[in-house]
Amino acid sequence: MNTRLFLQINDLARATPWLHAPLADYAKYGVVLFAVLLLAGWWTARQRGAGLPAAVWAPLGMLLAVAGNQLIVSAVHEPRPYTTLPGILVLADRSTDPSFPSDHATMAGAVAAGLLLVSWRLGLLAAATAAVMGFARIYIGAHYPSDVLAGFAVGAAVTLLGYLIARRPIGAALDRLDHTLLRPLLRPGGTAGAHQSSPARP
Repeated sequence: MNTRLFLQINDLARATPWLHAPLADYAKYGVVLFAVLLLAGWWTARQRGAGLPAAVWAPLGMLLAVAGNQLIVSAVHEPRPYTTLPGILVLADRSTDPSFPSDHATMAGAVAAGLLLVSWRLGLLAAATAAVMGFARIYIGAHYPSDVLAGFAVGAAVTLLGYLIARRPIGAALDRLDHTLLRPLLRPGGTAGAHQSSPARP
């Protein structure tokens, strides 16, 4: 089923040459958009005075997820689709790196999960952006669907579970920074402690 779905998407790629350039570019350079979303998460938390521990954790959780994903990639060592499926359309830059799970999907899933802790609206936007990234990685022939789904799962799990451990230490660190010259990075104004973790808002 995994290979069949990949081939169906590959057939779609053959039938939609007008999508080749935008999806190939997004699959390669779309990581920049996720960086922008992380900055938006920090800005949102800073402006409303809540959720800043989650906004700080989101990029850290993403880095931890991508690093941890390398262990799975090395252990499974699944070949890329274009190394085992002759005749498919390949729009990706060919790589000898293993395929499972997708690093791009891991990054995207981690960012989406992290931003859901900051704001539901921003998190849902990030989730939609992640879904397009996952589809694009399959569309260009770089990954199987299972690679992408596993990447989403790894990224989200590491970020959400890690936050349960990191929330209090990050909150304590932010309390200390609140009394330093870095305070303007935490909020535009207000009293100490206003950035403490709270449920995500719309």
